Amino acid sequence: MNALILAAGIGTRLLPYTLTRPKPLFTLSGQPLMDRLIYALHRAGAEAVILNTHHLAEQVRSHIERNRYPIPVRLSHEPSILGTGGAIANNAAVLGEKPFFVINGDILTDIDFQTVYNYHLAHGGPATLVLVNDTEFNRVIVESNGKVHAFQGNSSKPIPDGFSKLTFTGIQVIDRQVLGYIPKIGFSHSIDAYRRMLLDGKPIYAFVADHAYWKDIGTPARYCDASLDALSTEAFHKAWPRFPETLQHTRKEMLPGDGSDRAWFRLFRNEKSLVAVNHGIQTESRSGEMESWIKIGRFLKTKGVPVPDIHAFDTFSGWAVMEDLGDVSLQGYLQNTPSSGHRFSIYQKVIEHLIEFSVEGTRGFDLRWAYQTPIYDQNLIVERECRYFLDAFVNHYLGLDIPQDMLEEEFQLLARQAMEHSLFGLMHRDFQSRNIMVANGNIFFIDFQGARIGPIQYDLASLLIDPYVDLPVSLQDMLLDFAIKRLTQRRTLNPDRFREGYRIFAVCRNLQVLGAFAYLTRVKCKTAFAAYIPTAVTTLSRLMGTLPVASFPRLKALTERIATAVGF
Repeated sequence: MNALILAAGIGTRLLPYTLTRPKPLFTLSGQPLMDRLIYALHRAGAEAVILNTHHLAEQVRSHIERNRYPIPVRLSHEPSILGTGGAIANNAAVLGEKPFFVINGDILTDIDFQTVYNYHLAHGGPATLVLVNDTEFNRVIVESNGKVHAFQGNSSKPIPDGFSKLTFTGIQVIDRQVLGYIPKIGFSHSIDAYRRMLLDGKPIYAFVADHAYWKDIGTPARYCDASLDALSTEAFHKAWPRFPETLQHTRKEMLPGDGSDRAWFRLFRNEKSLVAVNHGIQTESRSGEMESWIKIGRFLKTKGVPVPDIHAFDTFSGWAVMEDLGDVSLQGYLQNTPSSGHRFSIYQKVIEHLIEFSVEGTRGFDLRWAYQTPIYDQNLIVERECRYFLDAFVNHYLGLDIPQDMLEEEFQLLARQAMEHSLFGLMHRDFQSRNIMVANGNIFFIDFQGARIGPIQYDLASLLIDPYVDLPVSLQDMLLDFAIKRLTQRRTLNPDRFREGYRIFAVCRNLQVLGAFAYLTRVKCKTAFAAYIPTAVTTLSRLMGTLPVASFPRLKALTERIATAVGF
């Protein structure tokens, strides 16, 4: 048998994403929709597949030419869209004399095409439509004998007793006699042909796929749901091979978010769970962060760094499924750990792993994985720590209206001194207690997508001056001593220079934190972050007291003014 995959549509409901990618090339578990259908048809015995094209046809052609399929795949270009009926008529000569499949190119399903084809041959009718029960799209009225009675459209008119209303999946098997009801040229719908057949008393049979998986991807929401269903099936099988690779609708619950725009979910299958993160459908301008997270995460796993297993992902839909590390971050863990001795012990573990992250992470790290900047440098300190603090926190949040040029010289000096005292390795860039998980007594790092080559002092400062935890200064000092002692076993360093660098990077990090809290509170309307601003201001006042007044007079004066404005 042969098959026609309908792939010409513009994808209006999927705008703006279909402006740059045709629907057949939307991916599920990294595989384009059209490829999934081609391979499924091959398994069912198809001898050749035809794809009609129109919108972004060259992308489809290029994809076909780059790939080798087990059966011939031909293209039928439509300068003007012909509709489902018109596409069938346009390819009648090459579809052959046997019954053939016509399938919408925007569906995900595990319906067995071979079983459908055998059913069609057995009943001997001119057409078979595959139907499922989907309350959102139920439009086809079916008699109790399994024949299609009518196509109701959007009408809410009651159906006769004993009849059922189901959804047409876009999967059909038709004989050549159906061609007599389709105009030979021009635009037409296959459903109109079926209506004419019913008026002539021609039977149209329904194949009801009661227990099959089916979803069309006609809207962004439905595409994202389908993508997660495909990925979760793959991920659960990888994590626990006893789970079959059969598509299922995903059972999930939403998890609390963080400072980003990503959405987090816990997925369930029987007694097991995984975690999924949704970055949103990716365009070329947005794909960097997710790709960095995946590549860096898998790299770190090979280095023995404690990060979650990333089981499955799709970089276009923006979904990734990973190991479930539970709900306990280091911040939450410490809230139930009042003992200073126990706190010191858990932080020792974290620092040991941070050193491993820094040292081992540089061995084989590809700078192209870093989606922001490959290396942390002086310009980044000035732009993303200092000016960010001034713009987002001082001026926008506090409304102090301080001109940039008033502090620019001191910002440049701070950045220059920081870089002069740097000990470089792989840098996490947001190494705080909410990005460290505690599961079964083990430490795991998350949110490492901003990793790049940079100073370990910055990550260490991020950990120790973290406003979410507010460690006592005495404990911070003890942990800094511990970190230096452990680092000297792995790296050549001058302890005094390292401490000086740590002191300066602690100021840089503190500036960034205040900028971030202000931005998240005012711009992103995530007001819970405002609760940590007083702690961060207190820490900044203390840290500025460690810097020479003569070098940073204006920054010190501004810090005092901030403390007054915040209420100290």
